[in-house]
Amino acid sequence: MSYFFTSESVSEGHPDKIADQISDAILDHFLAFDPESKVACETMVTTGQVVLAGEVNSSAYVDLQKVTRSTIEAIGYTNSDMKFSYDSCGILSAIHEQSPEIRQGVDKQSQEEQGAGDQGMMFGYACSETENYMPLALELSHMILKELAAIRKERKQMTYLRPDAKAQVTMEYDDNHQPIRVHTIVVSTQHESFDEDDKMLKIIEDDIKNLIIPKVKNKLNQKAQDLFQGKIKYKVNPTGKFVIGGPHGDSGLTGRKIIVDTYGGKGAHGGGAFSGKDPSKVDRSAAYAMRHLAKNMVAAGLCDEVVVQISYAIGIAEPMSLMVNTYGTSKIDLSDAQIAEKILENFDYRPFAIERDFKLRQPIYTETAAYGHMGRTPKTVTKTFEGNGNEVVTKEVELFTWEKLDIVDRLKAVFRS
Repeated sequence: MSYFFTSESVSEGHPDKIADQISDAILDHFLAFDPESKVACETMVTTGQVVLAGEVNSSAYVDLQKVTRSTIEAIGYTNSDMKFSYDSCGILSAIHEQSPEIRQGVDKQSQEEQGAGDQGMMFGYACSETENYMPLALELSHMILKELAAIRKERKQMTYLRPDAKAQVTMEYDDNHQPIRVHTIVVSTQHESFDEDDKMLKIIEDDIKNLIIPKVKNKLNQKAQDLFQGKIKYKVNPTGKFVIGGPHGDSGLTGRKIIVDTYGGKGAHGGGAFSGKDPSKVDRSAAYAMRHLAKNMVAAGLCDEVVVQISYAIGIAEPMSLMVNTYGTSKIDLSDAQIAEKILENFDYRPFAIERDFKLRQPIYTETAAYGHMGRTPKTVTKTFEGNGNEVVTKEVELFTWEKLDIVDRLKAVFRS
């Protein structure tokens, strides 16, 4: 008997994602001028206001107001009619120095023995549903919102769009856990008021169906496109008009969209948020490392689906545990527990090793803060930052290093020997 699974995504203009992007933009600026910065930056946004809080230990000086306003402007909040605009919102900073009691557990005489910045458990997940080893429902949700944002910023079609939006996709699966079809697509997008309500909602619905969805389909392989056959249920702005949105409609907080950030409800999540945290916080860095491990395991043909869990104690370098669950899809003659044991014997998941191997002390985080931290395309970009007064630095950095398929051969050698 078939079953259904649903995932959602939110746009870069969603209040929680505004907060995530501000926190990560601040983190990037500190790392650009002091790669050893310790940062835990939280942001709250509401009508006409931004509140910054958290802890920072850095030799760099960052103009928090300037970074915050430029981030909001890039998202698209440039009109005071939305009751939240980059040039008029108030910004309150309550950021202070990191606790020395936390720092003493992280900083060690030997870099290799750097302790974990917190206790906790982190998960990674991968499956063979999509070319980037991500769950299909979440991948489609992200793609819908990326297309919506691209059209909004071009201002050639759907010129009524505003930045806040959500998308949700329900997939139908067969008994073998293979996707059969797209069952339901829900899209809620903020917009200007441009006509009578019924006419306005009809135009928005038609544009979603006839402009956005075809753009998404055209970027899929044929197998995924075939899943759009049959009658798909569409729910577009199901509550009616959506003019009041963004931070004026709902307050936003850093770290409140952790399932959107990861796997859309598939696999598991340890509960720790990512944005605003430097990589000494294993909430972030170890979650990236586990995604890398899971993705490479599936790509190496060891299994079709896997979730991996790692755990740490604050101030201690060595992981407390590693768990592997292949959901019965393993292709090798070892138990999941034996697989986990061999991984720990052959791969280094101490915090320093993770930071080193994935180049996490670079200013690479702003790009992670919308449309998911996982399933993205690794690439090298050049970024420019202003700080320490009027100092400007340009850095070439690698984004999404944890998405590389660079340990496939090592895994094959470990498990085929």
